[in-house]
Amino acid sequence: MSYDRFVAICKPLHYGTLLGSRACVHMAAAAWATGFLNALLHTANTFSLPLCNGNAVDQFFCEIPQILKLSCSNSYLRELGLVVVSACLAFMCFIFIVLSYVQILRAVLRIPSEQGRHKAFSTCLPHLAVVSLFVSTAMFAYLKPPSMSSSSLDLVVSVLYSVVPPAVNPLSTA
Repeated sequence: MSYDRFVAICKPLHYGTLLGSRACVHMAAAAWATGFLNALLHTANTFSLPLCNGNAVDQFFCEIPQILKLSCSNSYLRELGLVVVSACLAFMCFIFIVLSYVQILRAVLRIPSEQGRHKAFSTCLPHLAVVSLFVSTAMFAYLKPPSMSSSSLDLVVSVLYSVVPPAVNPLSTA
């Protein structure tokens, strides 16, 4: 989405060339492959954990921190390694988004008309708000210390990053 906005605002005459069907397929394939690899690593790790504290989690879906609470093995270092890999992948995406929006901001501020700047900002700000909501709540959920953990807080935060962004994302693309 950020690359789409970047090309639409910064290189509008090259939009069809830069974001043709081939480029979209490559970006979609990269996103799917990265997500699949990340999910495969976490799933393999989760299935290798011995669970001794039952099998009921205090969430509406099985999240990794909740499953780790049920484990009776010391899997902290192994899971920490997977979280570091996931964080690196997410950080690369985040840097790409930030760089795209910095370029967009630079281009928008060069637009001479107030109406043109307003239109460009109204195109980008909803997407940026959705991404910010997702990133901030997901970081809070996965990086907060266990001492801050409570069932109700975990549930609210997981809804904020797993339900709200996909629900409002169609509004940010309109």
